[in-house]
Amino acid sequence: MNFFKNIFKTNKQTNKTSSSGKDEKSSFMPKIETPTDNRFVQNFIKNGGKFLYSENENEVNKNLALIIEENSWKKSSLFSLDKEISKRFKLDYSFSKNSKDETTCLISTCEYLIADDGSTQETTDVIKRFQKESSLRIKHVWQEDDGFQKTKILNKAILASEGDYLIFSDGDCIARKDFVFKHLKYRRPKHFLSGGYYKLSQSISDAVSKENIVSQSCFDAAWLLENGQPKNFKINKLTSHGTKEVMLNTFTTTTPTWDGNNASGWREDILAVNGFDSRMQYGGEDRELGERLTNYGVQGIQIRYSAVAVHLEHARGYVTQDMIEKNKTIRAHTRKQNIVWTPYGIDPKEVAGDSKSVIG
Repeated sequence: MNFFKNIFKTNKQTNKTSSSGKDEKSSFMPKIETPTDNRFVQNFIKNGGKFLYSENENEVNKNLALIIEENSWKKSSLFSLDKEISKRFKLDYSFSKNSKDETTCLISTCEYLIADDGSTQETTDVIKRFQKESSLRIKHVWQEDDGFQKTKILNKAILASEGDYLIFSDGDCIARKDFVFKHLKYRRPKHFLSGGYYKLSQSISDAVSKENIVSQSCFDAAWLLENGQPKNFKINKLTSHGTKEVMLNTFTTTTPTWDGNNASGWREDILAVNGFDSRMQYGGEDRELGERLTNYGVQGIQIRYSAVAVHLEHARGYVTQDMIEKNKTIRAHTRKQNIVWTPYGIDPKEVAGDSKSVIG
């Protein structure tokens, strides 16, 4: 209860003053950083969200009933993608198209894995601090720096994952607040999802702050244009909702591909094709996985106007032409020979015996 008492303190509690009416805290004391959980709750409430604290299962059921009544929902309009939650609250767990189209609220659990391709101790310290402060389930999967080895660390993260459905993004991307919801809503058996990204200019990328992320202004087309972002058709990814997003997803001429900045699929399908090809470095290494999934019978679904991330512009000094040419050759072979399984992918025995990888 202390956590919520801290959030909902009265002004009398939070603004203690001395008899002289002045703040008792010395100006020489360091600034006290509000815990991450508290900041999240405060920002969530500020943006119209609501938190209901439950101490036992009976209170959870009562609060759920109140939420349904307050929003004039029907129990049938709630949808869960977690078998245990569905059973516990008697919610729909089907994968029929109609059930998802009529969904008002989606309930699920999740874990967060950070696939770290050789960052320094400074990054590890930041992640450990966040793990300690946050109530989120966060795993840090790390390997020693050996150049651009994204495919290798992703394979290790896949093995470390516990969920049956995996959503992927990159460290140079910012996911919109409905990112996970959209991927979970549109997932279907024997399919993967191909989301969209909107590339920010260098000047905007440099200007984006934590506040822009929290307030989601970095997804506001008007704010971006006012700050110098060039206008083009792709900005529709940020302005499409409801019927517009469905229409654009349906009639886009862009083929659904597995792009690492915004894609998702079933863990069992990814394991069935042995994950990413570890020979591949920068340049189409993500798409090659999608091509083998397609050869395996797992088709892509286009949701580029539904699940959206913005991509920060940055230098890529680690890229060489040799990397790109090698990847082109591997992808051409995958497509021509209808390759499904890569012998250079996930091998639990090899990864388990790799002393240079750490999971924390």
